[in-house]
Amino acid sequence: MNATVRSPRGPQDHPERAYDVVLFGATGFVGALTAEYLAAHAPAGCRWALAGRNPAKLERLRERLAVIDPACAELPLLPADAGDADAMRRLAASTRVLATTVGPYVWYGAELVAACAEEGTDYVDLTGEPEFVDRMYVEHDARARETGARIVHACGFDSIPADLGAYFTVSRLPEGVPLRVDGFMRSNAVFSGGTLASALTALGRGPQTFAAARARRLHEPRLLGRRARGPVGAPRFSRETGTWALPLPTMDPTIVARSAAALERYGPDFRYRHYASVKHLPVAVGGTAAVAATVAVAQVPPARRWLMNRWESGQGPDAERRARSWFTVRFVGEGGGRRVLTEVSGGDPGYGETAKMLAESALCLAYDALPDRAGQLTTAVAMGDALLDRLRKAGIVFRVADER
Repeated sequence: MNATVRSPRGPQDHPERAYDVVLFGATGFVGALTAEYLAAHAPAGCRWALAGRNPAKLERLRERLAVIDPACAELPLLPADAGDADAMRRLAASTRVLATTVGPYVWYGAELVAACAEEGTDYVDLTGEPEFVDRMYVEHDARARETGARIVHACGFDSIPADLGAYFTVSRLPEGVPLRVDGFMRSNAVFSGGTLASALTALGRGPQTFAAARARRLHEPRLLGRRARGPVGAPRFSRETGTWALPLPTMDPTIVARSAAALERYGPDFRYRHYASVKHLPVAVGGTAAVAATVAVAQVPPARRWLMNRWESGQGPDAERRARSWFTVRFVGEGGGRRVLTEVSGGDPGYGETAKMLAESALCLAYDALPDRAGQLTTAVAMGDALLDRLRKAGIVFRVADER
């Protein structure tokens, strides 16, 4: 992680801009949930706006938000297409923080990141696509550091629980010693068409993903005198949690390792592994087979398109199903003779809590006094304690379960 550090910034930044926060992709499934959250929780005086491709859908969304807060009837609407570089540049220039839910990001996200890096606009998204994150680093990190833009990817369930959960766990362990942290995730949630499209797109672009990672390694400064890793763990039975631990093919370990590389508090030698936590062995075996089958399908374009079309993008679980959904990530951290068990938990991870995480990340960048780190950053590096405190107040639990 290569971050420029200057003096703390606050809400006085870019006072000439029309908006504090713009939400792009506001009419999509998660976008609308994020808009509803902002309507209910944005602070008084927050200047925010809705942006998206379809003006009629934006108007209908604004009408729904006015039921939550009548003041939302006056929300500005900013029609813009993700593929229009000039429109993305105008959008970025209009606001201090740009939050986007428009994915798959590898198809629809590059112009907006480029615009934010050029305009010095802080940016947050929900991507879990490593190819996109690595490409954006290679293409725009240097310019973002020059303009002061904070480009913060993965501000939803990918990868805030893992990133801030590991950050929280490390804070309970000794300083200056090698640290080991494992995360074990459980959830009963279901996914939307947009989430499936992003996942299948990422899984089906193996060569492009490897090429982007290789290009990033050539551009990224080497870490000297310290080590930070996020290796894939082996399937095993976890005595710490009493469950079967299956390695998850997500971006979370890489994000955590990048936080560790940027922050010396993680110690001279840090390792993080990320697992799905499954109680029963037959379920674990079935889950492994299902993941393998999905990866195989994603490699065949016709099969991948067929599977994507089974769930239309923009649709997802209804409010009743989301209300029954939950997630828990249990962390086991060890180092310097100490051992700590921590937990991050909340409600529906993919939608309700993801919308909350994205909205609070945008508000954190807009309003909180943060170290002025610029460039492509993780949530732990860009926002750290400030975002953790916001999420706790918003109902996401960060707690210590045991310390020895």
